[in-house]
Amino acid sequence: MSVSIEYESDTKLDIDYEKIIRDVIAAALEFEDCPYEAQVNVVLTDNDEIALINRDYRDIDRPTDVLSFPMIEYSQPGDFSVVEDAPAEDFFDPDSGELMLGDIVISVDKVISQAEAYGHSRQRELGFLTAHSMLHLFGYDHIQDADRMIMEEKQRDILDMLRLTR
Repeated sequence: MSVSIEYESDTKLDIDYEKIIRDVIAAALEFEDCPYEAQVNVVLTDNDEIALINRDYRDIDRPTDVLSFPMIEYSQPGDFSVVEDAPAEDFFDPDSGELMLGDIVISVDKVISQAEAYGHSRQRELGFLTAHSMLHLFGYDHIQDADRMIMEEKQRDILDMLRLTR
């Protein structure tokens, strides 16, 4: 598993954010039974920058807590067989051979403010946002209530594996 983490915010998290991100990504890969070594890119940024990205990619002109940019279009969420019949260069890094899952962008400002608003730790909030985004990278969404419930249960299970509870 390769995880690239770029910290592009002047606001500092007073937690071991790299360990939390790596642990949650590893737990999510294990939880979803990903049969490949995988690669994920994570950018920690501020509200101003994530608002620009949100505007440019989603036409929503305001900051959000996390954005996910999956590299795979799944026929069924978490069904990795979609990559088996495609040319390897479509989904696998030619240098490492790892499955390229996609990119995660997290607002450090939102990690701090939402942890305070929800009354839990910054570790838990960062873990939650990472787990949430990983599920998007696996093809899950929360548009329909039934899908939202599936995602929420999976998020809880992943965070419970790491004891990142409220």
